[in-house]
Amino acid sequence: MGRPFGVPVYVSPSWFLVAALITWVFGDRLETVLPDLGGGRYLVALFFAVAFYASVLVHELAHTVAALRYKLPVRRIRLQFFGGVSEIEKESETPGREFVLAFVGPLLSLVLAGLFYAGMQTTRPGSIPGVLLAGLMISNLIVAAFNLLPGLPLDGGRMLRAVVWGLTGRPMTGTVAAAWTGRALAVAVLVGLPWLTRSELLGNRAEELTGMETVTDALLAAILAAIIWTGAGSSLRMARLREHLPRLRARTLTRRAIPVEAATPLSEALRRANEAGARALVVVDAHGEPTALVREAALASVPAHRRPWVDVGTVSQDLTDGMKVSAELAGEDLLEALRTSPATEYLVVEETGEIYGVLSTQDVETAFVQAMARPHS
Repeated sequence: MGRPFGVPVYVSPSWFLVAALITWVFGDRLETVLPDLGGGRYLVALFFAVAFYASVLVHELAHTVAALRYKLPVRRIRLQFFGGVSEIEKESETPGREFVLAFVGPLLSLVLAGLFYAGMQTTRPGSIPGVLLAGLMISNLIVAAFNLLPGLPLDGGRMLRAVVWGLTGRPMTGTVAAAWTGRALAVAVLVGLPWLTRSELLGNRAEELTGMETVTDALLAAILAAIIWTGAGSSLRMARLREHLPRLRARTLTRRAIPVEAATPLSEALRRANEAGARALVVVDAHGEPTALVREAALASVPAHRRPWVDVGTVSQDLTDGMKVSAELAGEDLLEALRTSPATEYLVVEETGEIYGVLSTQDVETAFVQAMARPHS
């Protein structure tokens, strides 16, 4: 839908479902407020749905601008079912920045609510602009209040995480506290929202609720609770991932390799590797410069009795710049290098350019799974 501040904005297909639902519900409400509109009330309701999600986009842009201000890359903004999300690729370096990053979204929603309230004062009560501005004011207040609830994945949960992180000095402790608060919040929404609908908070109308309205309220509560619960769980898993990432180091995961020329018979190359205690082969030219890597899968596909007649070069893959990684890479930097240039094996080199060994993607995956299986410290 565009690239404000260089960040692409996408609209999820689920948005159209929610927009249709908002148009239907708000259109029905307009029948009592603006009875003279007739069928045109649904066109006004559709405009409200679009304007509401434009407000959500402003909310997300606040997070995006703050992230870019702190030099945190933002992959994209997605408008989707029940709101939006800014996909920030890196974690804040300090709890203070995390708090600010989370707070600016609800703050902008409150500012928008104030602007819409100010706009209401210039319109005639009961007019189309007045009703739209009132609806947008109330919806932005609801968005701000809902997001300030202290549980992940909501902004209030990230603020709580920042506070606990600042007090304990441990970001993982803050994430655990905010995630479990989010799960408790999900249960409270599931049980409390239908109860509030039938309580005296809605006045005498609570006694007039139909069975269909009761089912709708329960369904809405279940959807909101599910979103909060799964979001809290995802935040917890992502935090564990980030905590274990530093254990992934190219230097420790690299297989020892020996250099061989492309014309070397495969059986001879393997004999040399066994004698040297190496587990990988690097193809070099006459000057000793690496030109290709022997693919493990291709090597395994050659039967033992044919290996004396198969040259190393026939089971190798030519090196590209992306297949050369530094032995000093670790954590997110290592994974980003592998993601940028997908391959099964990579040549690991020292800062001087000297060959250190070969890194297998399979070894990285295995180490990652093992790290994630360990309890967090």
